[in-house]
Amino acid sequence: MDLLNMFHLSTLQWIWVILSAFLIGFSKTGINGFLMLVIPILADVYGGKESTGIILPMLLVGDVFAVWYYNRHTKWSNIRKLLPWTAVGLVLGLTIGNFINDAQFKTLIASIILVCLFILVYIEKKGDSLKVPKKLWLYALIGIMVGFSSMIGNAAGAIFTIYLLAMDFNKNDFLGTTAWFFLLLNLTKVPLQIFVWHNISVQGLLLACGMIPVIAIGALLGVVIIKKLNDKFFRYLVMAITAVAAIRLFI
Repeated sequence: MDLLNMFHLSTLQWIWVILSAFLIGFSKTGINGFLMLVIPILADVYGGKESTGIILPMLLVGDVFAVWYYNRHTKWSNIRKLLPWTAVGLVLGLTIGNFINDAQFKTLIASIILVCLFILVYIEKKGDSLKVPKKLWLYALIGIMVGFSSMIGNAAGAIFTIYLLAMDFNKNDFLGTTAWFFLLLNLTKVPLQIFVWHNISVQGLLLACGMIPVIAIGALLGVVIIKKLNDKFFRYLVMAITAVAAIRLFI
């Protein structure tokens, strides 16, 4: 059977899907902010809620590459503090996701990202003078926001970025902690999206398998590129890409 007919995609849509798979791999081992560009692309192809079920299996493939390469840099204490609150956010997102349409999905995701961007810019302006309160309420707030935004549209990267940058993580610790956190988070979402939202299909899983070589190429390129970036430029680039992605979701 012709692949274009099997997945009901036009040639142009296939190009967007392949580009998205490449960006997923690149974001997982390189610049996390590029994942934000994937969300509006696949939302245009599949629709808001449906696209989250298409993206998730490909994200898991990218997570495996990222964990394999960066696992030695993981800061587990920062992950453990967020996980219980992230579960609360997942349940909240799962519930609200049953009552909003595709347009509302996109608007909600974009709004979350823009709020995160403003906070990120504030953190950067404050620099070394910023004092982050390492209190229970902060972990609870970040965890709930991460779980909610991840469930709604796989858009938790910007919020988690704020958390790690605020904690003054260097580049490798940032990537290693992000890799393991999102592997655990995305694995948790699989049964929720299969049995509650019903938006992960056999067809979507086959598509993810078919995109493994593309994701791998993106992941390898991400490893090469990230080595050439200094920490300050890395932070600015993440913020710029996040801004572009948020604006794109409103269009």
